[in-house]
Amino acid sequence: MTSLVDASTGTHGRLAEIGGERSFRRRLMEMGLLPGTPIRVVRRANIEGLVEIEVRGCHLTLRKSEASALLLQS
Repeated sequence: MTSLVDASTGTHGRLAEIGGERSFRRRLMEMGLLPGTPIRVVRRANIEGLVEIEVRGCHLTLRKSEASALLLQS
């Protein structure tokens, strides 16, 4: 398993685990990020520290600190 923040652009995998505070986990789950959900890393903006992902046909942008709480299984 690798942290979403360490995954390179174009990486496909399934969400293995969501870390962080309870309110953060709940917010992500409300947006469709559940363990086992397929995820694709669309692009990374290293300067701003953003990671854009595709989940269930929708594009979400996460801060680097948020993306580090998500573990991706290839």
